[in-house]
Amino acid sequence: MSDTNSQVAASAEIRARIDTTTPHSARFWNYFVGGKDNYEVDREIGDQIKEIFPGLVDVALTSRLFLGRAVRHLIREQGIRQFLDIGTGLPTADNTHEVAQRVAPDARIVYVDNDPIVLTHANALLTSTPEGRTAYLDADLYDPDSVLEAAAGTLDFSQPIALIILNTLGHVADYDQARDLVRRLMAGLPSGSHLVISDSTATSEGMIAASEAYNASGATPYYVRSVEEIAGFFDGLELVAPGITQVPSWRPDPDAPAGPSAASVDAYCGVGRKP
Repeated sequence: MSDTNSQVAASAEIRARIDTTTPHSARFWNYFVGGKDNYEVDREIGDQIKEIFPGLVDVALTSRLFLGRAVRHLIREQGIRQFLDIGTGLPTADNTHEVAQRVAPDARIVYVDNDPIVLTHANALLTSTPEGRTAYLDADLYDPDSVLEAAAGTLDFSQPIALIILNTLGHVADYDQARDLVRRLMAGLPSGSHLVISDSTATSEGMIAASEAYNASGATPYYVRSVEEIAGFFDGLELVAPGITQVPSWRPDPDAPAGPSAASVDAYCGVGRKP
């Protein structure tokens, strides 16, 4: 079979795996941040949840801004030039590689997701400066060893790497399992590597109600956790100031336009360094 025919067959297989009859987390989040890669079923549950808890839109938007601030901090203040972004989701504006290579053109980024809808958009992610590298892995958070092995094809594991897991760990129903997955991933990274996490939290009745409505929609469930549980992901790491905090409060940019107040955002984040 020719390369062209193989690509067509692979593309058809991926499309066949995409279910447009139930909501999908990546498409749902894409809708909330103003993207266009979503279907009516995603917009319907999105609009329903906006009525229940409009603040979830603020969570989506401020989480994207946190990603940019964290990446810039790691490059400028910690000298990080490599990023392993797990649970990539659908590309929008200011993806990890865009932010990183804008500051450090030689930065290397590996995206990881195992979702067919994300895979169909992988080509949009596979762009890079001439000096850097960007790669996409069709891999699974639940198999950390395979993720690390495949990422080694692009990243230099003798140098520090930033592991980014944003708004993804809530899909792991069992908290102890989620912590173990993070621990195993960080165990495979060298000293000086960093962990970057943000997730929605069960810190208001509105967020809890929104989570319950989303989980009842037929989509892959997402479980909001306590602030203490978010902090638990960083056990054994050195937290970067200001520690575990609401997303807008993590090193806010004084020159940025005013956004939602931290008190209104039910999402917490942190950045930690591996000794």
